[in-house]
Amino acid sequence: MGDIRRRSTVILGVTSLVAPLALALGAAPAQAASCTTSAGPYQKKVEKFLGRPVDGKQSAADCKAIRAFQTKHGIKPNIGYAGPVTWGVMDLMNKQKAVGKNPNKSGKCPTNKGRIACVNLTLQLSWIQDGKKLVYGPVPVRTGRNGYETRTGLKKIYWRNIDHVSTIYDVPMPYSQFFDGGQAFHSVGVSMWNPPGSHGCVNMTKTAAKKYWSLLKKGDDVYVYGRKPGT
Repeated sequence: MGDIRRRSTVILGVTSLVAPLALALGAAPAQAASCTTSAGPYQKKVEKFLGRPVDGKQSAADCKAIRAFQTKHGIKPNIGYAGPVTWGVMDLMNKQKAVGKNPNKSGKCPTNKGRIACVNLTLQLSWIQDGKKLVYGPVPVRTGRNGYETRTGLKKIYWRNIDHVSTIYDVPMPYSQFFDGGQAFHSVGVSMWNPPGSHGCVNMTKTAAKKYWSLLKKGDDVYVYGRKPGT
């Protein structure tokens, strides 16, 4: 697809964000890459999320647990500081979990299009529905970071390539299903909550991307709405 290769709109992602970028990591104390003894501004909330004793005080065990979470999801610096980015990821996870199996409760994703893939940028969730019936999902996704936002609106899948490789970033984009210029659903090998976000594509786990590949086809509708935190 030479058209895709030439267009400046070929936007995809290898890194990601789900937490508010407006809240700078600079709020954390400048330290070497070791466990910090400082309590962060979201200490109690982070402790509660991780099942730690909620006392608002940083302990060695607290730091170890926070660092493990940060490392798993690519949050840097991973020094165990309970800052805004770490809490932003956790808060989003809580909101995603609360959605349950009714992701289109607000009715914002069209129910009169038949099979359609919906993308809620605000909650970083995607699912496939057929009318009002939920077909698959919701699953967490990673969409465009600030400056590379995934474009909103009603679109259609116009090209699919199971083994696509980006000609701009020279990275694999398995199970690519393009729906808006260079923006596509495709799998990535990092956490769905890994900052700072994609370059516009809707990144998915391999499991979710494979399922989308099996359930969708060229010409199917895609609806993107909302606004990603930090954009």
